Amino acid sequence: MNDVGLTKRAAPSERPWIVLTTTYDVEAWIDTYNRDLQQHIKQANATGYGYGICFCLAAGGDIFMHTTSDGDVLLDVTPEAEWVAPVITATTHVEAPRSQIWTLPSDTLTQLILGLSSLIASTRLVLDHDFKIKKH
Repeated sequence: MNDVGLTKRAAPSERPWIVLTTTYDVEAWIDTYNRDLQQHIKQANATGYGYGICFCLAAGGDIFMHTTSDGDVLLDVTPEAEWVAPVITATTHVEAPRSQIWTLPSDTLTQLILGLSSLIASTRLVLDHDFKIKKH
């Protein structure tokens, strides 16, 4: 086995999305997602910044989501997913930023997931994503 095989772990697999319809469904999904993410971070010895989840949208594009240590939500909405901006604004009451990176207060997470739920085709855990934010 070569060195690459020893240091690279398999990326978390993509999972089909099940539409969430209640706040209870969303809270249960968040709890499960957090446990899965923590397990993958521990297994991969991931440190630093840039882990979270990728929502693969049924109509095209991806949204990468990361929560900060303060509980704020960062979204990286790919150019192919710009069409979803009005939904994000409607569910969170936060205007679209000039860049593709959204910063949302922590109390908007449940409503965001509920609002996006019917638009998501699948998800995958992400252990290293560059949110294009300067790190000092």
